Amino acid sequence: MSSYSNTIREYLERFKREKGVTGPVDPHEIAAWALKNGLLKPNHKTILDAVAADISQVFREEYRVDKYGRRYRAMHAVKQKVGNKQSSLWADMDDKQAPREHFLKSFSQRRQQVVGDCFQLKTDVDVYNEKNPDKEVIPLILDFTEDVAELQLGYNRHDNAA
Repeated sequence: MSSYSNTIREYLERFKREKGVTGPVDPHEIAAWALKNGLLKPNHKTILDAVAADISQVFREEYRVDKYGRRYRAMHAVKQKVGNKQSSLWADMDDKQAPREHFLKSFSQRRQQVVGDCFQLKTDVDVYNEKNPDKEVIPLILDFTEDVAELQLGYNRHDNAA
């Protein structure tokens, strides 16, 4: 765990103590409190990282509709590590100059994210169920075949064209 992560955890504990907060917390509220109390002093890199994160979020949210009415994500990222720094390169699916390899890698990385999310969700559900033996077990089904097929139903008819 990085020293920055430990510092953030210390801010969280101090925030909860000073504000008397229990239960869910809003990261924006903690950040505003930390800035107001002089605990955080943003530097150029911090500001640059925040703006880059905003740009990535805009890219992540850009959807278009194809001729069959299918809504698709237009921008796709590939995460890469250069030295000890991780960065993301984004490409537009409608850009004919963007290499196929970029999308192949992007889709593979996103699939691995889904697998990782499912693994963590399964662990979390299993731990919750074990910690609460007196409560009804929370079931978890990780086969998404029928869910995806159901969502595709509206797109399987080409008369939905935009």
